[in-house]
Formats: sequence, structure tokens, C-alpha cells
Amino acid sequence: MLKFLDIQQQHLIIFTRYPEPGKTKTRLIPALGAVGAANLQRQMTEHTILQVQALQKTTPISWEVRFTGGNLQLMADWLGYDLLYHTQGEGDLGSRMGRSLTESWQSGAQKVIIIGVDCPGINAHILTQAFEQLHTHDLVLGPAIDGGYYLIGLCRPFPELLFNIHWGTSQVLQQTMNIAENLKISVSFLPPLGDVDLPEDLAIWQQYSGNFK
Repeated sequence: MLKFLDIQQQHLIIFTRYPEPGKTKTRLIPALGAVGAANLQRQMTEHTILQVQALQKTTPISWEVRFTGGNLQLMADWLGYDLLYHTQGEGDLGSRMGRSLTESWQSGAQKVIIIGVDCPGINAHILTQAFEQLHTHDLVLGPAIDGGYYLIGLCRPFPELLFNIHWGTSQVLQQTMNIAENLKISVSFLPPLGDVDLPEDLAIWQQYSGNFK
């Protein structure tokens, strides 16, 4: 039986994709092959979940996995039946994140953070910082060194932050900051981290996974 969870005031959402060869981490297929790229997606997702579980030992949070690809049964068979799963749904990344934020607030959350699985440097300490910063700021961002962000956290809805963003480009962070400035939103930043999207990024993953082949 799949898990149903009461949303707490502090809620964290992991965005990931089911690791089906040929449909995930496609920009890494030239270096790793389709199966290797899918295995990397699997490993990075599991690594991220371990960091969230470590956070859960010290901080009162609820959390969930929002996925694309596969289906609920495949996700539960992979990661276990004791997690909370939702599909990301349709639309671009902004639409999918906006939907997950809205549903979290409607369920009673007050501080909501979304992370992906592409930045293996995310750890419990950084996630703790993110929730703490939402006590004094409207928005917290974790800058990625490629110009995007690996984490976004909000304590109230600002849907404009997710509109008209050129997702997947080096402009994402700057465009988001420009919107926040126009809306006079208070923003706090976490340490920049590298993400793993291209073959030249694989060294970043190797720093966190000694057995990676």
C-alpha cells in the first residue's frame, strides 16, 4: 500500500524522472550510453533522497517525490512504498513547479522547498539553511554554476517567479532574480553548486560517489 502523508509546515519536494534508458539524462548518453545515463539518474536520485532523510532526523519536515516518466508502481518498486509520490503533471518546468507549490500550500504547508537531483552537493546542512532562511525571507535560491538554480523555496505564493523563464538556459537564475526585484521580494542565497548535465560535469558526481563507473 502506498503511503499517504500529512503535510507539515515545512515541506520539501524532490523533482526527478524515472530512470528509463534513452529517456533520461540524454545529454550524457554520448559519454555513458543510454543505460549508463539512466543508472546515473537512478544513483543521483537515491543520493538526494539520502540527504533529505538525513535532514529529517534533525528538522521537522514532510517531503515527497514528484516524478515524470514511468508510473506510480514503477516508482514505488524502485524507491519503496514508504515514500509519498506524485506525478509532476503537464506543462513546462515552471508550470509543474507552480502546481506542486500550490498543492503543498493548499495542504497546509507554510514553507515549501523544491530541489532536483542534478546537484550532488546538496546535503542536509544546505537544506537546513534553506528552511531557516525562509523564516526571514520570502524566497531562497540555490544558484547552480551553469546559471540556473538547484533549489527554490518560498513561504508564500509568488506565481510570477515561474512565468516567462527560459528554462534549461543560463538565464534562469538572473531572470528569476529580476522578477523578484520587480516584486520587491526579499531573497536569500545558498552556496553555489555544480550540477551534472553534460559529459564534462561528470567529475562533479565523482566527488560524491567513489564507486561511480
